[in-house]
Amino acid sequence: MGEKVEAGGFDLSDRQRYRRKLQQCLAGLGRLLDEKRFDRPKNLMGLEIELNLAGQDGMPRMMNAEVLSRIASPDFQTELGMFNLEVNIVPHRLGGRVLDQLAEELHTGLGYADRKAQEVGAGIVMIGILPTLAQQDLVSANISDVDRYMLLNDQIVAARGEDFTFDIEGVERLSCTSASITPEAACTSVQLHLQVTPGRFADVWNAAQAVAAVQVALGANSPFLFGKELWRESRPPLFQQATDTRPPELQAQGVRPRTWFGERWVDSAYDLFEENIRYFPPLLPFVGDEDPLRVLEDGGVPRLKELVLHNGTIYRWNRPVYDVVDGVPHLRVENRVLPAGPTVTDVIANAAFYYGLVRALAEEARPVWKRLSFAAAGENFDTACRHGIDAELQWPRPGRGGVTQVPVVKLVRDELLPLAAAGLDAWNVAPADRDLYLGVIEGRCRRRMNGASWQAGTYHRALDAGLGREAALAAMARRYCELMREGRPVHTWPVGFPGAAS
Repeated sequence: MGEKVEAGGFDLSDRQRYRRKLQQCLAGLGRLLDEKRFDRPKNLMGLEIELNLAGQDGMPRMMNAEVLSRIASPDFQTELGMFNLEVNIVPHRLGGRVLDQLAEELHTGLGYADRKAQEVGAGIVMIGILPTLAQQDLVSANISDVDRYMLLNDQIVAARGEDFTFDIEGVERLSCTSASITPEAACTSVQLHLQVTPGRFADVWNAAQAVAAVQVALGANSPFLFGKELWRESRPPLFQQATDTRPPELQAQGVRPRTWFGERWVDSAYDLFEENIRYFPPLLPFVGDEDPLRVLEDGGVPRLKELVLHNGTIYRWNRPVYDVVDGVPHLRVENRVLPAGPTVTDVIANAAFYYGLVRALAEEARPVWKRLSFAAAGENFDTACRHGIDAELQWPRPGRGGVTQVPVVKLVRDELLPLAAAGLDAWNVAPADRDLYLGVIEGRCRRRMNGASWQAGTYHRALDAGLGREAALAAMARRYCELMREGRPVHTWPVGFPGAAS
């Protein structure tokens, strides 16, 4: 595999061999599910955050290799762009004071990384899209110097066969092209993992899909790209267009994009892996030596590396994950909806809301996915990305039949926050943690203020003060970084700049 990564190419037969191997892996997964070989419940969650590097001027810094060498911790890794890092928090068991513990670990780790980055004129920024990124920053020369990123870029570019087209119409319209997938690097997110048993997987995944729109609406933090004010959460359309292997003809034929909300509620994790193989050609057809069915016959547990690799090149907003730890397989739901930031407190509040809500919804007698069409959930996601905390979503009427349209802040305060609290109680999370972090969500709803609305409001104050567009974005980015480091949740941030006329 390493030799082929360096060579950057594949034999003509590689994709056929890989396709056959994927079918073997899928059969192996089916056997594991039938034989109930998966790990018992452990209530384990995990957290990853993608980060930006920016200088005191608010502009991006293309120096992740140098910063990582100074951080010198396996918790921090490269990401696609040279201005990106990722931090991984070790898995924790949901319960007790886990939320405060996560917050403390993030404060410590990010603070250390920020100090190391500042030694070389950079700093850590948690934000969905760094608003000072320019189109010339997102070119292939600024892809991290890691073979797998270059190979992934080459394969997606080859599959598409032409430049990528970006067309996003929000408050303003962005229309441009790129010769590489590098614009994807502008999207920095939070990934929330939850280990589940096979029997619970479908309920948790369906619940996560149902509330993805609510997560985006409350957590939106990406209103700017290339100097344009677009959607309140511009990451999803940008990510879809930056990874789109379909030229216009295939789009017109209804071929599915690799960044995908999905098209149906599921009954099993198997459904999602089977869809991956049925709908998406392999991008990285590395074939290993493992015979998964022989491993199973011998009483072992296959790693299903081809299935795992293929799954990693299909960018669902809630992704199934198969993994083996200490010889025991398990399944996870990886929630990829949220942007990074603005503060550690906001990140943990978003996590608390998600983990509590999916637990409660997955256990309802009449679950939301039996009362809301999948198409409506997809439309909600699009609406939430466009309008953020001001979105109105379709949702089942409580206690009655049918679906109604409701402002997301009303839905959350009246119905979903109590459910999230009950879910955290079911996880045995300490009441103090529950109330603190769900209180942050309630505060956002009360003030109708999240990262996106703060960014937009502060940017327009800067324009009103006479700054030009680029200067206003840079000033807003610098102020964002100041308040991010102070650490108070974003709904308490004053809009604008100290000393400026209101």
